[in-house]
Amino acid sequence: MSEYVLQTNNLGISFGGLKAVQNVNLAIKEHQIYGLIGPNGAGKTTIFNLLTGVYMPTYGDFSLCGESLVGLSQEKINHHGIARTFQNIRLFNNMTVVRNVMVGLAHQPEYKCDLLSSILHLPRHRKTEYAMRERAKEILKIFDLYDERNAIACNLPYGKQRKLEIARALATKPKLILLDEPAAGMNPNETAELMDTIRFIRDSFNVTVLLIEHDMKFVSGLCDELTVLNFGTVLAQGKTDEVLKNPEVIKAYIGG
Repeated sequence: MSEYVLQTNNLGISFGGLKAVQNVNLAIKEHQIYGLIGPNGAGKTTIFNLLTGVYMPTYGDFSLCGESLVGLSQEKINHHGIARTFQNIRLFNNMTVVRNVMVGLAHQPEYKCDLLSSILHLPRHRKTEYAMRERAKEILKIFDLYDERNAIACNLPYGKQRKLEIARALATKPKLILLDEPAAGMNPNETAELMDTIRFIRDSFNVTVLLIEHDMKFVSGLCDELTVLNFGTVLAQGKTDEVLKNPEVIKAYIGG
């Protein structure tokens, strides 16, 4: 088994003649919190889309725990152990908070139920549904969302919607969770709480974290290592404090 949870090998994609991302090599170890940063339009979310099957790589490869996932559907990649959140929050807005998390649990083997039991609401279905709801409540407690469990998702404040999206992704039991600007729109207190939550899920749920973020205080306080993208290529990689002092990285962010 590979020592790396995620590896990419010269990963890239072209749209027409435009190389949106090229020759990206990541090597992320178990339990790391790893940052993918860069100016707007650098290709960060495109990489997330490649890793989750939204886009098919034009060239290169990526693997999870040594197993290549290139060519698999979004659903199959999720079942193998990659979950994500989005830059623009994507919840089931008209469902309750607890139901949103239950959706994340639905494909876990322990919550499988045959079609007939589900259609007829037989005791097995009711037992499975109860177990899912109780597990969803446990996850909501971690994110301090238990009291809002019966609220409609779209009625939550913005920061709590962010937390709910992470909770739903965590419910799929990922080996690797991809967080796309998780602190966006949060106030300083919410951001500090989120940092603690991400550390907690890394430590308690055996999850490796890859995140995109523009808040450099958040990044420097949380990430073990960074990769910096600029114009679709890798500008710098390494330990967080070293990368953030790199003159080329500073130049890319603030201009010549």
